[in-house]
Amino acid sequence: MAFVQFSKVCLSFGERKILDNVTVNLKTGTKAALTGANGAGKSTLIKIMAGIQEPDSGERAAQKDARIVYLPQSGLTHSGSTLIEEADRAFEYGYKIQEEIDDIGEKLKENPSNSSELLERHAALLASLENSGWYRRQALAETVLIGLGFDRKDFDKMTQEFSGGWQMRIALAKALMQQPDILLLDEPTNYLDLEARSWLETFLQNFKGGFLLVSHDRYFLDVTINEVYELFNGSLKCYPGNFTNYEKTREVELKTLIAAYEKQQEEIQHLQSFIDRFGAKATKAAQAQERQKQLDKIVPIEIPESLKKIYFKFPPAPHSGQLVFRMKGVTKSYDGKTNVLDKLDLQIENGERLVVVGHNGAGKSTLLRIISGVDKDFSGELIPGAGVQIGYFSQDNAETIKGTESVLECIENACPLELVPKARDMLGAFLFRNDDVFKSLDVLSGGEKSRIALLRLLLKPINFLILDEPTNHLDMHSKDALLEALKDFGGTVVFVSHDRGFIQDLATRVLELKPGQARNFLGGYQYYVDRLQAEADGTVPSSANNSQAQNSGAQASSAPQKSAAALSWEEQKKIANEKKKLERLVEKLGAQIEEKENQKKALEEKMSDPAVYSDGAKAKEVQAQIQTIDAELDALNSEWEDAAEKLS
Repeated sequence: MAFVQFSKVCLSFGERKILDNVTVNLKTGTKAALTGANGAGKSTLIKIMAGIQEPDSGERAAQKDARIVYLPQSGLTHSGSTLIEEADRAFEYGYKIQEEIDDIGEKLKENPSNSSELLERHAALLASLENSGWYRRQALAETVLIGLGFDRKDFDKMTQEFSGGWQMRIALAKALMQQPDILLLDEPTNYLDLEARSWLETFLQNFKGGFLLVSHDRYFLDVTINEVYELFNGSLKCYPGNFTNYEKTREVELKTLIAAYEKQQEEIQHLQSFIDRFGAKATKAAQAQERQKQLDKIVPIEIPESLKKIYFKFPPAPHSGQLVFRMKGVTKSYDGKTNVLDKLDLQIENGERLVVVGHNGAGKSTLLRIISGVDKDFSGELIPGAGVQIGYFSQDNAETIKGTESVLECIENACPLELVPKARDMLGAFLFRNDDVFKSLDVLSGGEKSRIALLRLLLKPINFLILDEPTNHLDMHSKDALLEALKDFGGTVVFVSHDRGFIQDLATRVLELKPGQARNFLGGYQYYVDRLQAEADGTVPSSANNSQAQNSGAQASSAPQKSAAALSWEEQKKIANEKKKLERLVEKLGAQIEEKENQKKALEEKMSDPAVYSDGAKAKEVQAQIQTIDAELDALNSEWEDAAEKLS
């Protein structure tokens, strides 16, 4: 079993301790996440593990020849070779082993009499070469590249032709192809779409070595890891279980600390309020100074950023009609030959949270630009509803953030009057904390400007939000704050996101795009995933009524409908039989739903039993059963709605 262990690792920047006697053991089979607040030192610790950065002190022990591969967040580029040639460089380890094997072969020819040690080394190298995937390298390279979203036609493309995001996909592909003993991944999902993330999830689940990764995607972590290392105030602690379990455990563990933190915040606010109010008044100056002394003596309590609950609400959405937006026969082509959108019809109603999904190039961002009015180069008709006020966000919005005013001034100027006192809280939710709020707009990074653009949009009185990748550049805590605000938003949302957890919690309907095609799924994201799986398994037809298929503009309504009188006896009999089947299905599903609801009620009553809720293990088991039944109920209700709709 390969392993690498770091003991009593220490590192300081000036007077600040980043790592304080940190110990971590990574081995074959490790599936771990590294978490902590921004600036806690996660990337620094990973670089030390990878041997890129030296600690101030500490010990490192590793099995001989243990291979560690590290992938940074960004900054890797490739040039001078084709994609498939660059991928082959991932197998450099195998090439070196092969060279040594060949060298041993030559030595055995020259001196066959004293060969026992050479033969033993030769056998070990052959075994290592086999385990490295060397003999299957071509198939592995193709599997990984296609899994991460590359097309076979990309294989002969020069690497310098790929954009920054695809450059990092190349780097990720090479890291995975090496099949090391220990894999260190810093934000590996940053540049991946949903399909590539799903593929990576499966890869890591089946990975034979050990891995440690940093990610702000809760769903991705929950399905890939079984332990969490938290870096907090320089110390590292391990929590068994997935990320959601870690959050629950940590919140209980820190309950007393959080209560003390909140009490201290109230005290600080009270003292600061008095100082601000009376500090300039001569009659109260002495009292204000005394309170300033009290304030200066307070040692701030720190808690992990992920456990600080910051909430904010949008300004009330202006009233709009039930029908928010319609598009009829919209067609869009970039080259005049291939239609990205082909005679697309779409209707959006008030209160919907519609997610648009599809592979890269399917037209998701194009559709959002058309709906928002940014892209006017298309054919077809757009019909906005009465009173609709559109707000559109994309990563391009960052270009509008410039000037010498501070971040805080920018947001306060954009805030409705009643939200001005909450400006700093909202900025905190979007990762602008402490002195960050006083930065000038002109010195912000692209990601920081993108966050400001998003927050500024959300403060406008609008009722139709169009959001293209709103969670980019946000950490997990910030995504939670945005998600809760969007759930409470009184208007309508159409969005694109690559964060499955975010989609799953927000979307009420799914529009799937493929080049020239669209399918509409009348349910949340889990329903969409389950439906596609059912279609793949053959348990339901792909043309089921839950979805509207549009191929090359063909409209279901365009075919003339026969009257009942014109139907043949056989057709009428067939329709009657189908109706009976649907009636039986609706009745059966109704009974199953009632049974599941009764089971859920019984479990909820069980949760109120002190013997259960006071026992963490029992409570967790019952809660898991409730969640399973909730998922089953969602699927059953969706099926029942489909059948009832067919029947009507």
